Amino acid sequence: MENKSLTALVSAFSRAYHAEHNQIKIFDDSLARQLLTDEEYEGISSNMSQAIAFFQPEFVGSPEQGLRTVVDHQLSPSPLGRAAFAEQALEVAVTLSARQYLIFAAGYDTFAYRQSNWATDLQIFEIDHPATAVDKRRRVSALHLGVPANLHCITADLTEPNWLSSVLACPAFDPSVISFSSLLGISYYLPKDVFKNLLSVIASLLPSGSSIVFDYPDEHTFTSQAGERAQRQVMMAARAGEPMQASYSYLELEEILEEVNFDIQQHLTPSEITRQLYKTYNENTPEHKITAFDNVNYCLAVKR
Repeated sequence: MENKSLTALVSAFSRAYHAEHNQIKIFDDSLARQLLTDEEYEGISSNMSQAIAFFQPEFVGSPEQGLRTVVDHQLSPSPLGRAAFAEQALEVAVTLSARQYLIFAAGYDTFAYRQSNWATDLQIFEIDHPATAVDKRRRVSALHLGVPANLHCITADLTEPNWLSSVLACPAFDPSVISFSSLLGISYYLPKDVFKNLLSVIASLLPSGSSIVFDYPDEHTFTSQAGERAQRQVMMAARAGEPMQASYSYLELEEILEEVNFDIQQHLTPSEITRQLYKTYNENTPEHKITAFDNVNYCLAVKR
């Protein structure tokens, strides 16, 4: 955690690649490419093109075709799908009176810099580990984008108990205001007790009617029943120095949320994600279809 997150950089790369190479998009992150230097973008492209031998040993084709295959098959499904799911749910929450958006482990999320008109009444809080937060601010500053008036950056280590005090210390944050929180790409990397405690603290922080959205690996992720992509993703994360640590069954997750006063409002399995979020893209780009990632579900829950 002393260095910027490698998985966050790869996620930004996958969003950038998808935005640049497709007219019809699952999720359009128009700024992701600008956050990456040419050297980083080309370096990740080269590494992932060569990684086709790891992900699909039987593949035959050019380096460019190999890169497209790795991105569409392995890298993009989760970053694209969960971002689309979260921002669609956020827009609905705003119409239902949410006025604060807390982005936990924000990484290289660009929502604050491409926010739609419906978000102008939101106060946006990016909460992330100091190393990644500082690196992102450096990148944004180099682009001369300017900091939106409704954006507030909070540095905090979510594995440490004092992260809550960092949020409460932000003058713009109001714990009495209905809020929407995204915890994308987090549940994989925290022990179960730490993730449950994080949900509990969020529940204590926000009023009834507030929402949380997150993705999580199912109970088969670390077993022989996991899909081939999931098994390779577990290996890749470990090699990147960010090993996955937990997985959940639906009933287990439901019980955890119940204990911290949240009710599941929407839950999508991989087949439902593909059908609901990727349909338009797949119909218009049949030669490069994308399916939701094996063993990963999306959840939207509301505090009672």
